[in-house]
Amino acid sequence: MDPNEFRSLGHRAVDYLADYFARVESEPLMPKVDPADLARLFDEPLPDKGQPADAVFDELERKLFPNSAQINHPGYFGYITPTPTPAGVIGDMIASALNQNVGVWPSAPAAVAMERQTVRWLTDLIGYDRNAGGNLTSGGMTANFIALKLARDWMSGDIAQHEGLSGQWTVYTSEERHVSIDKSVDAIGLGRKSLRALPTDDRFRLRIDALETAIEKDKRAGIRPMAIAAMGGTTNNGAVDDLRTLRAIADRERCWLHVDAAYGGGMLLSQKYPGVLDGLELADSVTLDPHKWFYAPLDAGAVLVRDETQLTRSFGIRPPYLTDRMDSGGERYDYFVHGFEQSRRFRSLKVWMGFKRYGAKQIGQWVDNNVDQARRLYELATHHPDFEPATFPQMSAICIRYCPPGLSEPDAAKLHARVAREIEQEGKYWISTTVLKGHAWFRINPVNFRTRTEHVEGLFAALVEKCRSHA
Repeated sequence: MDPNEFRSLGHRAVDYLADYFARVESEPLMPKVDPADLARLFDEPLPDKGQPADAVFDELERKLFPNSAQINHPGYFGYITPTPTPAGVIGDMIASALNQNVGVWPSAPAAVAMERQTVRWLTDLIGYDRNAGGNLTSGGMTANFIALKLARDWMSGDIAQHEGLSGQWTVYTSEERHVSIDKSVDAIGLGRKSLRALPTDDRFRLRIDALETAIEKDKRAGIRPMAIAAMGGTTNNGAVDDLRTLRAIADRERCWLHVDAAYGGGMLLSQKYPGVLDGLELADSVTLDPHKWFYAPLDAGAVLVRDETQLTRSFGIRPPYLTDRMDSGGERYDYFVHGFEQSRRFRSLKVWMGFKRYGAKQIGQWVDNNVDQARRLYELATHHPDFEPATFPQMSAICIRYCPPGLSEPDAAKLHARVAREIEQEGKYWISTTVLKGHAWFRINPVNFRTRTEHVEGLFAALVEKCRSHA
């Protein structure tokens, strides 16, 4: 592809996306497609010969764009995948062009410096001091895995990564944890039976009495606490555990305190609702995903550590073929020595560009708007005789349910699933469902800077109409 063809294709792509952003609200939110039909649409042999760039783009317009979920649509309230900022989109394009491997300094000197600064911004937001550090990751799944590996290594005196674990250990968390905690406990060698998923209170926070009871029971059985994995904004309700009390318990038990704030970390930018994540700075490690509520494009997660040197102790392997003999002073920061990944995408550019273009204040205003939208839904559900909210939303996540007199729980579960599917098929809104304390709920989470109050009001009106028609 010569420069002129590249320029032409690039202009066509940017023009298409600019028009797409302008019209996305009028697009059907979810495509009406069948998985088998999509498989047939893309089914073809590996091409032997290339095609002109315009022909390839024509095919995208026929096959990809109309059959994609419109995450940028203001009615998208389902999974925590916010609409990305246009600046972040451009940043991702530039990162792909430069193709810097941030894992090693010589292949990405400026990109390494940019990631170091971006990580510093994130640790400053938490309230960590200059001893902190971290890595940008693919998302919360990898970040939580790294954090619990750090916990394992620290608790073993940095022996486990060499000799494996000895004795029995456990990790304590909430029944409202993300599934990545379960997978991480598995991946670091404890096994999922070593995870204690403990009950929550009426605000869906980890019950301290249940934690204390579980710790005492395990200690009597010779099982040692390795870590407490606290929630800094649960997926269902944005619940935040009592981080200060958990820090005191972790100190008493001499175990690691990790906080999963992958979604909830966006509240660090809030101006209207400060203090929701009180005590976050006390955690040994924090998961925070800029590709969630910082509105960066996928993928950009982060694991942040109060003591950066633990990253080096856990991952510090430097083989001869990756040793820079000219860096006698250790000035070139190689991320692979201080983290899990060696080949690392240049993730920081889109996050850096988002902060530089919009500023923390503007992003925080978007966060606050989303919180206000969730609270409007709470108000609507509270004042309707046949609906109820699970709890007052601290963040933008809210669960509400249809619960008229006489509706059994099995029937309610079927009704919620059916209504959510019909909402999806109409193409104006997309929500998910969940189960909390044995009841079915609609799970709604506005994390979109394009969403307005009228959208959540319209969603609620649609829910009322459809629930009544099926009751």
